[in-house]
Order: sequence, then structure tokens, then C-alpha cells
Amino acid sequence: MAAAVLGDAGAVHFVALTATARFTAVQTGDVDVLMRNTTWTQSRDSSVGMDFGPTTYYDGQQLMARVSDGFSGSSQVADIDGSVVCTNVGTTTEKNIAEAALLAGAEIKLLGFETSDEVYETFIAGGCDITTTDGSALVGRKAKQMPADQEWVIFPATPISKEPLGPTYGQNDSAWADAVNWTVYAMIIMDEYGVTSANVDATCATAEAEVARLCGGDGELQTAMGLSADAFHQVIKQVGSYGEVYDRNLNPVGLYREGSANAGWLDGGLIYSPPAR
Repeated sequence: MAAAVLGDAGAVHFVALTATARFTAVQTGDVDVLMRNTTWTQSRDSSVGMDFGPTTYYDGQQLMARVSDGFSGSSQVADIDGSVVCTNVGTTTEKNIAEAALLAGAEIKLLGFETSDEVYETFIAGGCDITTTDGSALVGRKAKQMPADQEWVIFPATPISKEPLGPTYGQNDSAWADAVNWTVYAMIIMDEYGVTSANVDATCATAEAEVARLCGGDGELQTAMGLSADAFHQVIKQVGSYGEVYDRNLNPVGLYREGSANAGWLDGGLIYSPPAR
């Protein structure tokens, strides 16, 4: 978004926010856009006072436990009966696991923490039996923090919830929403055409139709949005297409697009953009 709006991908200030502080930061304008694992829900889209951009990652809540405690990849929510479960306060995760345990007939003790680091420090130390959040976050924490003397397992295979994640911003600012949304859409469309940071200059020099418009050529719509004509050209050149960003950040922890909901629509996934015309 910095590349699209300001022409410089480095012109961004990142603010670390806890789950409970994130919405206030959006509502007060302390941050222009929230790029956190924030699930798009009905209440957040209405009474909380935020608008949501395109879903950039389709996630789902899962649980993680130690194999030494008798859990495996085939474990189910019913198997956590009697367990102490750690998670973040002020998240959909709390409600999801409470409801899932109730429906499965499992009695649990839920411990809530302000930060994710506190959750995993407690889990590693044995202060809880289970930790739960979006599956992607569990995969990342397992890759980064699993001690050599422990083996962690993620379950159930089918997530217990739908967690569509993407950019979030203040309500009723359509010009800013257009800039945010179409930055995402441009990255998705360019990915569909195989345009990357490595070939975008050459591609834009001879592009036609939809790609040409996104590059800033004849028929471009970026200037009508208040952006420079080559805004999305700069996005791909400086940051990359959707696939590049995904692969660069998620492949190293074992998350791949192939066969998942995050594959492009042409490959059977849900990542899809309106046409740029």
C-alpha cells in the first residue's frame, strides 16, 4: 500500500498492537490500516466501527498440543476434555474454542493472555495443555519455538472455524478503501498473469488489455482513484505479486498455496479479484 499510495514500499511505519488494542487504534485513526490476523465478522463490520478489505488469507482455527500428552493429528475437540487451554483475550479464538468444546461435550479451563508470546511461554512451560488460534499462526509458532525435547501436533485436520483475514480500516472512507482494496486486487490479478517483480518492467512495456491498465497504460483507472498511473506497477516492482508475497513469507514455515483455499481461483482456490476495467 505504501508503494501504491506514496510510491515507496519503505514509507510505512509499523505499530505493534495487541488483540485488545488493535480496534481502538483503527477507530481513533492511530493506524491507517490494520494488517493483523483479524477475522472479518459481522459484529466487527458493523457495531465495532470498521470496514474490511479483500480476504488475503483464508484461515481456520485449530489446536496445538504435545504428543507426550496423548494427542495426535487425528485428535478431535472432544479429546481435550479436562484440559487447560491457553489463548489470547479479546479474540474470536476465545469464543470459538468455548463453543466448540461445549458442542463436543468437553469441559475445559480457558486461560487468556494479552500477548501471543505469553501464551506460548506458558504452553512451553507446561502451564496449559493446549494452545489454540488460527492454523497458520500455530504452524509458524511450531516452526519457530518448539523445544527440542517436545513434539507438538496440530489438530483437528478440519479447522473448527472460518477465519477470513485481510486489511481492516476505519468505516465510511471510500477513497481510502478503494486504494487499499485495489492494491490487493492488482497483486492478485498480476499473479494470475504471471507478472512478478522480476518481469514487471518488461511486461508493462508491451502489455495489453487488463495488464496494461494496471501497469498505467491506455485506459488506466488509477489516476481517477487519486493514485499515480503507475501505482500498481510500483507495487509489483517493489513488493511483488500476491503469489510472490505468499511464497516468500509462508512457504518457509510449511504453508503452501497448492491444494488450499488460498490457491488462485484458476487452481481451485478462493483467491479471486474483480476485473480491472
